[in-house]
Amino acid sequence: MKGYHYIKRGIDIILSGMAIVILSPLLLFLCIAIKLDTPGPILFKQKRVGIHRSFFQIYKFRTMRIDTPKDVPTHMLENPEQYITKVGKFLRKTSLDELPQLFNVLMGQMSLVGPRPITENEVPRYEKYIDEYYMVRPGITGLWQVSGRSDVDYKERVTMDVWYVHNWSVWLDFVLLFR
Repeated sequence: MKGYHYIKRGIDIILSGMAIVILSPLLLFLCIAIKLDTPGPILFKQKRVGIHRSFFQIYKFRTMRIDTPKDVPTHMLENPEQYITKVGKFLRKTSLDELPQLFNVLMGQMSLVGPRPITENEVPRYEKYIDEYYMVRPGITGLWQVSGRSDVDYKERVTMDVWYVHNWSVWLDFVLLFR
């Protein structure tokens, strides 16, 4: 299995590097759009748990106003729509807010495909499955994201992530990336 990790990492470096170069005009356009839409930083950074229980800062395009309550997941906010910016609504709908994570992949903190990157305060919720989550790098996309995303409940999401970790292959990654 160890040799496969080198193959996966090599694919991550090549594809994320190519994607950053090819998408650089889009990335620049989105940076300008975010800056013109509302005051505040272009990027949203949040501490996440990665491979071997290491912590890293995940990068996303900022989609919410700067006065949004900190460290509260969107789904737990009262009336979250009031905090989402105009550009942010588009970014979320198209998942373009995830593009800065290509830099996380290039730095080795994430993979293109893998389990959902969890926050530190979510760790207790995943404790039963945490060893599987720490075996691999978290991914920008994964099985649960292409299988319904918001329509998939917590238990199904975790089951899919654990299944992915135990059944990973280069072919599976390409199928999930294509989907």
